[in-house]
Amino acid sequence: MKSLVQIVFKTPLIAALLILGPVLVVRAQDAKIQMSSLDHLASKASQTVDVNIDERLMQTAAKILNSQDPEDREIKKLVSGLKGIYVKSFEFDNEAQYTAADVENIRSQLKGPAWSRLLNVTSKKEGNIEVYLMLTGDLVNGLAVLSSEAKELTVVNIVGPVDLEKLAKLEGNFGVPDLGIEAPKPKPKKEQ
Repeated sequence: MKSLVQIVFKTPLIAALLILGPVLVVRAQDAKIQMSSLDHLASKASQTVDVNIDERLMQTAAKILNSQDPEDREIKKLVSGLKGIYVKSFEFDNEAQYTAADVENIRSQLKGPAWSRLLNVTSKKEGNIEVYLMLTGDLVNGLAVLSSEAKELTVVNIVGPVDLEKLAKLEGNFGVPDLGIEAPKPKPKKEQ
């Protein structure tokens, strides 16, 4: 028979684990998704893009940007807090070169409690695009884009604080493909 001390001691411990467990799981989830399950597609692809820029490489690459050029300055500012940019893209000569399981392997990582799907576009003619954000409170700490077309599969993963308004400036830089993100247009000034 358990002593009263054992029951009293274990009950708060169990209660604390039940309360803190989900918090620890969310904190433990990383914004970097694992894309190595797609490596087998490279042998079937006519073109493969594989970008792995961790924080150290990103800071080194940012040093190359011209501080005098306003656009380069903006990109430098945007990547300053990022932890990494990872892209895998495969273009195929024929359809059906990747499986639903390949896509689901990536998608399943984005179903965790910290990730939220921001956008889901399905088109029979142009394929599907999904955009996910990893949120911590109001802060965006990661972004993932999954684009699947008949002859192309692309996964983009940006790790670290992401400013959505400035994200469009990353397109075409650091291996990030054109995602169709449009920068917000300035609001016209009101006449007084």
